[in-house]
Amino acid sequence: MAMPEVRIIIADDHTLFRQGLKQVLELEKDFRVVAEVGSGEEAFAQCQALSPDVAVLDVSMPDGGLETCARIKQSMPRIGVVILTMHEDQEYLMRALKYGANSYLVKDVDSANLAEAIRAAKDGRPYLHPKLAGLALMQVARGQETRTRSAGDPGLTERELEVLRLVGQGASNRDIAASLFISEKTAKNHLTHIFEKLGVSDRTQAALYAVRAGLVKLDKHQD
Repeated sequence: MAMPEVRIIIADDHTLFRQGLKQVLELEKDFRVVAEVGSGEEAFAQCQALSPDVAVLDVSMPDGGLETCARIKQSMPRIGVVILTMHEDQEYLMRALKYGANSYLVKDVDSANLAEAIRAAKDGRPYLHPKLAGLALMQVARGQETRTRSAGDPGLTERELEVLRLVGQGASNRDIAASLFISEKTAKNHLTHIFEKLGVSDRTQAALYAVRAGLVKLDKHQD
């Protein structure tokens, strides 16, 4: 059975990189690059005109990739956004997640991970470059406050938030159990409930959801 087509816009101010990326992406049978542009403004305009499934944006291009990400997500939230950049930087990473990016990858990513990130973005799921997943988890762990629950919140309990922060610190189920004075089985049950409530399947996705949804607050210098 043929996979559904994924329509993609590439935005990067380096022409050779754009052309090479297009060739790599179109090796995937279900990928089609519908436009390639050199600025954030052009990317936004093409998203309006073509309504792609995913926009792949560079950070440092004219008009800014992160600002363009925010504009796209505010006006066309259905479009997935993948940030593909040279910046292996926590501040850029956290801003991208706060602006609604589905993925943040550095440009040494291999083609398989990039394809996985694009498919995840099409489905509205998060995906991080493996090198950067730890940065997001650490940032979640440093969040000490939760926002007031609203209709859009998944309803994590205070104990579940404690577990989520420990996950962000890289804690195993055994570590969580020891820190919270509970059994490993109880720790595992808490994780199962967290994943179900957030609609995710692993620890990294849970941490990313928490950042993007504001379930934990980031350090003020990241605002």
